Amino acid sequence: MRSRTAIWFECKIRYEKVMEDGLQKKVNESYVVDALSFSEAEERIIEEMSSYISGEFDVADIKKAAYKEIFFSDDEMADKWYKAKLQFITIDEKTEKEKRSSVNYLVQAGSFNGAVKNIDEVMGGTMIDYVIASVSETPLMDVFEYAKTKKEDKPEYEQQ
Repeated sequence: MRSRTAIWFECKIRYEKVMEDGLQKKVNESYVVDALSFSEAEERIIEEMSSYISGEFDVADIKKAAYKEIFFSDDEMADKWYKAKLQFITIDEKTEKEKRSSVNYLVQAGSFNGAVKNIDEVMGGTMIDYVIASVSETPLMDVFEYAKTKKEDKPEYEQQ
């Protein structure tokens, strides 16, 4: 398990997909990309999807994700994405009352129970008291993290 904090955008793609029976059907699929702005998110999803989709496709929608951190699983069977709402418990020192603050996460897992296990695995290593308020499966197909492209270190004018 690993976690990654970034600015995430949910992108919806609309395209003609060839179904198992050979017929073409217009489908909408949701993906998540790591980007700094809406325009970069659009550029990244077009770049990523161009290698998977033959033919035309449209970016139907882009919105900022409600989560900042994603828990990635190393399990090969973890093919689903779950939205998890955790409540962190703190004690107000003045009033000595319990205070809860909610934070949303995206968790990769193969099942609902796997998602809960993955949350506990990541959060168990922290000293924070928390409660899992909700876990629900999302329609997300995949998450594309930002990967640095390796550029030449040599200046253009330098001869080899």
